[in-house]
Amino acid sequence: QVQLVESGGGLVQPGGSLRLSCVASGSIFSTTTMGWYRQAPGKQRGFVAGIRYNGRTSYVDSVRGRFTINRDNAKNTVYLQMNSLKPEDTAIYYCNSVPFSDSYWGQGTQVTVSS
Repeated sequence: QVQLVESGGGLVQPGGSLRLSCVASGSIFSTTTMGWYRQAPGKQRGFVAGIRYNGRTSYVDSVRGRFTINRDNAKNTVYLQMNSLKPEDTAIYYCNSVPFSDSYWGQGTQVTVSS
């Protein structure tokens, strides 16, 4: 059974930073590409960033250069460092495999960017 638990969200002012964490249990992490997704109010959930087991990364254009995804395979943990945050980054952030699996969605962590 796979469980993903996200943490690290909060309220931050525009231009601020947050670091999200996602701890995975079960067998998902061994060679799986992991990713972060987000869902803003009134919008569909969408891909934000992904990282392969070997460390190769990909980003959606709107966050490239501001967000950094990395992973610690020994700790079954994937991180999302978010810098230069903007109000439009406000959303619930989730981690999942890439491509995602409907059975892996966790509760997510709320990120609110507001002055």
